[in-house]
Order: sequence, then C-alpha cells, then structure tokens
Amino acid sequence: MSDHSTSFEARLKARATAVETCLSGILGETIQADEIARPAPLLAAMRHGLLNGGKRLRPFLVIESTALLGGDPEAALRIAAALECVHSYSLVHDDLPAMDDDDLRRGQPTVHVAHGEANAILAGDSLLTLAFDIIAAPETNLPDRQKTELVLALARASGIGGMAGGQALDLAAEGCVLDEAGITTLQAMKTGALIRFACEAGAIISAGSADDRRLMRQYGETIGLAFQLADDLLDLTADAETMGKATGKDAARGKGTLISLRGQDWAENRLVALVADAAGLLRSFGTRASILNETARFIANRDH
Repeated sequence: MSDHSTSFEARLKARATAVETCLSGILGETIQADEIARPAPLLAAMRHGLLNGGKRLRPFLVIESTALLGGDPEAALRIAAALECVHSYSLVHDDLPAMDDDDLRRGQPTVHVAHGEANAILAGDSLLTLAFDIIAAPETNLPDRQKTELVLALARASGIGGMAGGQALDLAAEGCVLDEAGITTLQAMKTGALIRFACEAGAIISAGSADDRRLMRQYGETIGLAFQLADDLLDLTADAETMGKATGKDAARGKGTLISLRGQDWAENRLVALVADAAGLLRSFGTRASILNETARFIANRDH
C-alpha cells in the first residue's frame, strides 16, 4: 500500500471516529427537551444499528465536501451524523425478513436477529426521525434557511423519489428482467440518492453558489454510480467473510445488474471512466479537490 493510500485511509478512519463519537453522544440515555422517555430496549436496538463500525463513507463525503467549499466543520459533522442515521435506518429495515432477510451486517448479527423484529422496525423509524431532529436542533449552528434546504434535500433523497422508492423498485425487480435504463434508475434511487445528498450537502452547509451546488450534485451522482458498480462486482467476486455480509444475493434472487447485462470487463472499464469523470467535474477546484478525487478512486477500487 502506498503512503498516499495509507494517508487517505487514515483520514477516512479519523473522520469515521469523529462521526461515531458524535452519534454516540446524540444517542445517549439523556432525555432531550420535549422527550418523555427513552425506552432502554429501543435505545439498545438503535445503538446496535447505528454504532456498529463501517467506513462512514457518506458522512465523510459531507465533511470533505464542506471542507472543500470552506463551510463550518462542526455543522458538517452534525449533518454527517444525521445522514448516517438515515443510512443506518435503511440498513436495519433492508435486513428484515420482509425485505432482504439478512442475518449478518458488518460481521455482526443484524438488528432484528439481536433485538427482535418489532424493535428493529421501531429502531429504523426512530433513526429516520432522529436525522431530522439533528438537522433542526439548535446545536446545529446553521441559519434556518440552510437547515430548511438540508431537510428538504435529505427528505427527497431518502423518500419515495429516492432511497425508499429505489428499495420498492428493487423488491419488485426480483425475478424480472430489467433493461439497462431500469437498472440505472433503480440504483440511482436506492444507492445513489444518499451519496448525491452527501456531496450536495457540503455546498448547502457552505452557502455555496448555484454552480457549486450543481457541481457537487453531479460529482455525487457520478461516484454514486461507481459505488453501486463496485458493490455489484464485490457481490459477484468477494466472499461473505471479507464483506461481513452475505454475497451472491443478486444472482440467487434473479436480480439484474449492469454486470449481468454488460459483463465484468465492461464494469471494470466503466469504473475507470467514472473516476475520470468525477475528477473532471472538480477540475476547477485544483489541488483543493485532491481528497475528493482520492475518494472516487477509493470507491471504485475498494475490496469490501
């Protein structure tokens, strides 16, 4: 591993640690204003689903996009934490028997296995609403206008026209033959929408220009495509021990992917092109975009 790669992964780990610390504090036992109680079994299930490690890539993108545009790092950390609550809720619900029916997540029992299905459903519900609590809270030091923009953007990215809608399309696609446009739409919603938000959030936090917001949104869409393509490759080639979750699920359920349509060689070449596209979008930022350029390479080349 090169010194450059080691430095990037150290930065990724440091950001993940900061997000984990922030989340742990937010999801403590202290009752907040207007709360009546925090039931211990539900809190335990939420913590299981949220504080279980992982690369925290989406929060990393919020923090680094904000840093690129000169925004408030403390506000970025809070928005990063909010986004991770949404992402974690989606994983808790996706793992349920009615959805993907998984028993393993990041090498640990899934929330419904450890805490029961009812607590898993409630934990996901609570993590989703907690995300918007974090954005709106006084501790998130941003003007109301920016908070409103973040709430709207995250709601759109996570709801019927984004992640949740993509999951619905994914469930409906089992045993069906989707064409390339159908697969691309599904993946842009289920996976890409939150990644796009993570990058666009940096521009919102920083009160960036319309061009800044457009560029960050396009960068997020591009690396979102790369993320899903790399994920599909790993589902095809990696083992469950390396991934910390079941693999080969797409083929077993008859789900179409771009790899099943185009082949592995095409996918590997497409990843190279997407990394180049991402760098092109950020060219106007010069060397200040080096971390986000490295992030695109990391996403395309990750091994778990």
